[in-house]
Amino acid sequence: MKKVILYFMLPAIALALRAVCLFAASEALAQDPATGILQEIGVDQKLNAPVPLDLGFKDESGRDVQLRDYFHGKPVVLSLVYFECPMLCSMTLNGLVKSMRPMTFNIGDDFEVLTISFDPKEKPNLASAKKDVYVKDYGRPGAAKGWHFLTGSEDSIHRLTDAVGYRYKWDEPTKQWAHVSAIAVLTPDGRVSQYLYGIEFSSRDLRLSLIQASQNKIGTLVDRILLFCYHYNPETGKYGFVVMTVVRLASLATVLALAAFMFLNWRRTA
Repeated sequence: MKKVILYFMLPAIALALRAVCLFAASEALAQDPATGILQEIGVDQKLNAPVPLDLGFKDESGRDVQLRDYFHGKPVVLSLVYFECPMLCSMTLNGLVKSMRPMTFNIGDDFEVLTISFDPKEKPNLASAKKDVYVKDYGRPGAAKGWHFLTGSEDSIHRLTDAVGYRYKWDEPTKQWAHVSAIAVLTPDGRVSQYLYGIEFSSRDLRLSLIQASQNKIGTLVDRILLFCYHYNPETGKYGFVVMTVVRLASLATVLALAAFMFLNWRRTA
Protein backbone atom coordinates (compact mmCIF):
# COMPACT_ATOMS: atom_id res chain seq x y z
CA MET A 1 0.00 0.00 0.00
CA LYS A 2 2.82 2.39 0.93
CA LYS A 3 4.55 1.67 -2.38
CA VAL A 4 1.36 2.52 -4.28
CA ILE A 5 0.94 5.83 -2.44
CA LEU A 6 4.61 6.69 -3.03
CA TYR A 7 4.23 5.84 -6.73
CA PHE A 8 1.38 8.35 -7.12
CA MET A 9 3.20 10.99 -5.03
CA LEU A 10 6.40 10.94 -7.10
CA PRO A 11 5.08 13.25 -9.88
CA ALA A 12 3.90 15.77 -7.29
CA ILE A 13 7.26 15.65 -5.49
CA ALA A 14 9.14 16.12 -8.76
CA LEU A 15 6.93 19.07 -9.66
CA ALA A 16 7.51 20.67 -6.27
CA LEU A 17 11.28 20.21 -6.55
CA ARG A 18 11.24 21.72 -10.02
CA ALA A 19 9.34 24.74 -8.73
CA VAL A 20 11.85 25.20 -5.92
CA CYS A 21 14.78 24.98 -8.35
CA LEU A 22 13.18 27.46 -10.74
CA PHE A 23 12.51 29.87 -7.87
CA ALA A 24 16.12 29.59 -6.65
CA ALA A 25 17.43 30.14 -10.15
CA SER A 26 15.26 33.22 -10.64
CA GLU A 27 16.47 34.60 -7.32
CA ALA A 28 20.11 34.00 -8.28
CA LEU A 29 19.60 35.70 -11.62
CA ALA A 30 17.90 38.62 -9.93
CA GLN A 31 20.95 39.07 -7.68
CA ASP A 32 23.50 38.96 -10.51
CA PRO A 33 24.43 42.14 -12.36
CA ALA A 34 22.74 42.60 -15.71
CA THR A 35 24.74 41.30 -18.66
CA GLY A 36 25.10 44.81 -20.12
CA ILE A 37 26.82 46.07 -17.00
CA LEU A 38 29.56 43.47 -17.34
CA GLN A 39 30.70 45.22 -20.52
CA GLU A 40 31.12 48.47 -18.60
CA ILE A 41 33.45 47.19 -15.89
CA GLY A 42 37.06 46.07 -16.10
CA VAL A 43 40.61 47.40 -16.20
CA ASP A 44 42.05 49.51 -19.01
CA GLN A 45 45.77 49.11 -18.49
CA LYS A 46 47.65 52.39 -18.24
CA LEU A 47 51.19 51.21 -17.64
CA ASN A 48 53.58 54.02 -16.64
CA ALA A 49 50.67 56.47 -16.28
CA PRO A 50 51.05 58.91 -13.38
CA VAL A 51 48.63 58.85 -10.46
CA PRO A 52 47.57 62.37 -9.36
CA LEU A 53 49.26 62.54 -5.98
CA ASP A 54 47.48 65.78 -5.02
CA LEU A 55 44.16 63.96 -4.62
CA GLY A 56 42.60 64.40 -1.20
CA PHE A 57 41.12 61.56 0.87
CA LYS A 58 40.41 60.75 4.51
CA ASP A 59 42.34 58.04 6.32
CA GLU A 60 40.81 55.51 8.71
CA SER A 61 41.04 58.00 11.59
CA GLY A 62 39.18 60.70 9.66
CA ARG A 63 42.30 62.81 9.02
CA ASP A 64 42.58 64.68 5.73
CA VAL A 65 45.42 63.25 3.64
CA GLN A 66 46.77 63.39 0.11
CA LEU A 67 48.03 60.44 -1.89
CA ARG A 68 51.52 61.96 -1.89
CA ASP A 69 51.66 61.29 1.86
CA TYR A 70 52.14 57.59 1.06
CA PHE A 71 54.80 57.86 -1.63
CA HIS A 72 58.23 58.27 -0.09
CA GLY A 73 60.77 56.01 -1.71
CA LYS A 74 58.87 52.72 -1.59
CA PRO A 75 56.62 50.89 -4.08
CA VAL A 76 52.91 50.98 -3.30
CA VAL A 77 50.26 48.28 -3.72
CA LEU A 78 46.90 49.84 -4.62
CA SER A 79 43.70 47.88 -4.03
CA LEU A 80 40.39 49.47 -5.03
CA VAL A 81 37.39 48.00 -3.20
CA TYR A 82 34.32 49.07 -1.31
CA PHE A 83 34.10 48.16 2.33
CA GLU A 84 30.48 46.97 2.39
CA CYS A 85 30.98 44.65 -0.58
CA PRO A 86 29.21 41.38 0.29
CA MET A 87 31.79 39.05 -1.23
CA LEU A 88 34.33 39.91 -3.97
CA CYS A 89 36.21 42.71 -2.18
CA SER A 90 36.72 40.59 0.92
CA MET A 91 38.00 37.76 -1.27
CA THR A 92 40.41 40.17 -2.97
CA LEU A 93 41.76 41.46 0.34
CA ASN A 94 41.99 37.92 1.73
CA GLY A 95 43.96 36.91 -1.35
CA LEU A 96 46.25 39.92 -0.95
CA VAL A 97 47.00 39.00 2.67
CA LYS A 98 47.61 35.39 1.66
CA SER A 99 50.13 36.49 -0.99
CA MET A 100 51.95 38.91 1.34
CA ARG A 101 52.43 36.54 4.26
CA PRO A 102 55.12 34.30 2.68
CA MET A 103 57.19 37.28 1.50
CA THR A 104 60.18 38.49 3.50
CA PHE A 105 59.22 42.05 2.56
CA ASN A 106 57.26 43.81 5.30
CA ILE A 107 54.44 46.30 4.91
CA GLY A 108 55.66 49.67 6.13
CA ASP A 109 59.34 48.78 5.86
CA ASP A 110 59.69 47.70 2.22
CA PHE A 111 56.42 48.79 0.64
CA GLU A 112 53.11 50.52 1.39
CA VAL A 113 49.57 49.30 0.78
CA LEU A 114 46.69 51.64 -0.08
CA THR A 115 43.19 50.17 0.12
CA ILE A 116 40.78 52.81 -1.13
CA SER A 117 36.99 52.64 -1.30
CA PHE A 118 35.44 53.66 -4.61
CA ASP A 119 32.06 54.19 -2.90
CA PRO A 120 31.84 57.92 -2.00
CA LYS A 121 29.16 57.17 0.61
CA GLU A 122 31.54 55.14 2.77
CA LYS A 123 33.18 56.90 5.70
CA PRO A 124 36.31 56.49 7.88
CA ASN A 125 34.52 54.35 10.48
CA LEU A 126 34.12 51.58 7.90
CA ALA A 127 37.73 52.03 6.79
CA SER A 128 38.91 51.73 10.39
CA ALA A 129 36.94 48.53 10.98
CA LYS A 130 38.38 46.94 7.82
CA LYS A 131 41.90 47.99 8.75
CA ASP A 132 41.61 46.33 12.15
CA VAL A 133 40.53 43.06 10.54
CA TYR A 134 43.21 42.86 7.85
CA VAL A 135 46.16 44.21 9.81
CA LYS A 136 45.38 41.58 12.46
CA ASP A 137 45.03 38.92 9.75
CA TYR A 138 48.40 39.89 8.24
CA GLY A 139 49.86 39.47 11.71
CA ARG A 140 53.18 41.33 11.52
CA PRO A 141 54.30 44.08 13.90
CA GLY A 142 54.26 47.55 12.39
CA ALA A 143 51.84 46.72 9.57
CA ALA A 144 49.38 49.37 10.76
CA LYS A 145 51.84 52.13 9.87
CA GLY A 146 52.11 50.91 6.28
CA TRP A 147 48.63 49.67 5.36
CA HIS A 148 46.21 52.55 4.87
CA PHE A 149 42.44 52.40 4.35
CA LEU A 150 41.03 55.53 2.72
CA THR A 151 37.66 57.01 1.77
CA GLY A 152 37.05 60.04 -0.39
CA SER A 153 34.78 62.27 -2.41
CA GLU A 154 33.27 61.23 -5.72
CA ASP A 155 35.62 63.60 -7.58
CA SER A 156 38.80 62.23 -5.97
CA ILE A 157 37.66 58.65 -6.50
CA HIS A 158 36.86 59.22 -10.18
CA ARG A 159 40.16 60.95 -10.85
CA LEU A 160 42.07 58.10 -9.23
CA THR A 161 40.15 55.27 -10.91
CA ASP A 162 40.43 57.04 -14.28
CA ALA A 163 44.18 57.43 -13.80
CA VAL A 164 44.69 53.68 -13.26
CA GLY A 165 41.98 52.58 -15.72
CA TYR A 166 39.70 50.91 -13.17
CA ARG A 167 36.07 50.78 -14.38
CA TYR A 168 33.15 49.98 -12.06
CA LYS A 169 29.43 50.75 -12.07
CA TRP A 170 26.50 50.89 -9.68
CA ASP A 171 23.96 48.12 -10.37
CA GLU A 172 20.55 49.42 -9.30
CA PRO A 173 18.64 46.10 -9.29
CA THR A 174 21.10 44.48 -6.86
CA LYS A 175 21.98 47.73 -5.01
CA GLN A 176 25.66 46.79 -5.34
CA TRP A 177 28.75 47.98 -7.16
CA ALA A 178 29.71 45.83 -10.14
CA HIS A 179 33.48 45.62 -10.44
CA VAL A 180 36.44 43.33 -11.12
CA SER A 181 39.14 42.03 -8.81
CA ALA A 182 42.60 43.45 -9.46
CA ILE A 183 45.43 45.26 -7.72
CA ALA A 184 47.96 47.70 -9.14
CA VAL A 185 51.60 48.04 -8.13
CA LEU A 186 52.83 51.65 -8.26
CA THR A 187 56.35 53.03 -8.39
CA PRO A 188 57.71 55.20 -5.56
CA ASP A 189 57.06 58.31 -7.68
CA GLY A 190 53.42 57.34 -8.30
CA ARG A 191 53.33 55.66 -11.70
CA VAL A 192 51.49 52.48 -12.64
CA SER A 193 54.05 49.69 -12.89
CA GLN A 194 51.93 46.52 -13.15
CA TYR A 195 48.50 45.01 -12.62
CA LEU A 196 47.78 41.67 -10.99
CA TYR A 197 44.38 40.03 -11.53
CA GLY A 198 42.22 37.61 -9.59
CA ILE A 199 41.17 36.93 -6.04
CA GLU A 200 44.42 35.13 -5.25
CA PHE A 201 47.81 36.56 -6.16
CA SER A 202 51.03 34.63 -6.51
CA SER A 203 53.55 35.61 -3.82
CA ARG A 204 56.29 35.27 -6.42
CA ASP A 205 54.49 37.59 -8.85
CA LEU A 206 53.79 40.17 -6.15
CA ARG A 207 57.40 40.07 -4.94
CA LEU A 208 58.79 40.48 -8.46
CA SER A 209 56.31 43.28 -9.14
CA LEU A 210 57.47 45.16 -6.06
CA ILE A 211 61.14 44.68 -7.00
CA GLN A 212 60.53 45.87 -10.55
CA ALA A 213 58.47 48.86 -9.38
CA SER A 214 61.24 49.85 -6.97
CA GLN A 215 63.82 49.60 -9.79
CA ASN A 216 65.69 46.91 -7.83
CA LYS A 217 66.03 49.06 -4.71
CA ILE A 218 64.55 46.22 -2.69
CA GLY A 219 65.18 42.49 -3.05
CA THR A 220 68.26 40.33 -3.34
CA LEU A 221 70.66 39.36 -6.12
CA VAL A 222 68.65 36.16 -6.58
CA ASP A 223 65.50 38.25 -7.10
CA ARG A 224 67.23 40.25 -9.82
CA ILE A 225 68.32 37.07 -11.55
CA LEU A 226 64.74 35.81 -11.38
CA LEU A 227 63.56 38.95 -13.16
CA PHE A 228 65.69 37.83 -16.12
CA CYS A 229 64.05 34.41 -16.07
CA TYR A 230 60.46 35.61 -15.61
CA HIS A 231 58.72 38.06 -17.89
CA TYR A 232 55.66 40.10 -16.92
CA ASN A 233 52.70 39.54 -19.26
CA PRO A 234 50.34 42.55 -19.16
CA GLU A 235 47.51 40.56 -20.72
CA THR A 236 47.41 37.97 -17.95
CA GLY A 237 48.77 40.14 -15.14
CA LYS A 238 51.25 37.38 -14.26
CA TYR A 239 54.90 36.51 -14.64
CA GLY A 240 55.77 33.77 -17.10
CA PHE A 241 58.89 31.65 -17.36
CA VAL A 242 61.05 32.85 -20.25
CA VAL A 243 62.81 29.83 -21.75
CA MET A 244 65.11 31.74 -24.11
CA THR A 245 66.44 33.91 -21.31
CA VAL A 246 67.34 30.83 -19.29
CA VAL A 247 69.00 29.26 -22.35
CA ARG A 248 71.09 32.42 -22.89
CA LEU A 249 72.11 32.52 -19.22
CA ALA A 250 73.02 28.82 -19.29
CA SER A 251 75.04 29.34 -22.47
CA LEU A 252 76.87 32.27 -20.90
CA ALA A 253 77.62 30.21 -17.79
CA THR A 254 78.97 27.38 -19.99
CA VAL A 255 81.25 29.77 -21.90
CA LEU A 256 82.54 31.30 -18.65
CA ALA A 257 83.16 27.85 -17.15
CA LEU A 258 85.01 26.74 -20.29
CA ALA A 259 87.10 29.90 -20.28
CA ALA A 260 87.99 29.39 -16.62
CA PHE A 261 88.95 25.75 -17.32
CA MET A 262 91.20 26.74 -20.23
CA PHE A 263 92.81 29.51 -18.16
CA LEU A 264 93.59 27.14 -15.28
CA ASN A 265 95.08 24.59 -17.68
CA TRP A 266 97.23 27.30 -19.25
CA ARG A 267 98.48 28.37 -15.80
CA ARG A 268 99.43 24.81 -14.95
CA THR A 269 101.42 24.30 -18.15
CA ALA A 270 103.01 27.76 -18.15
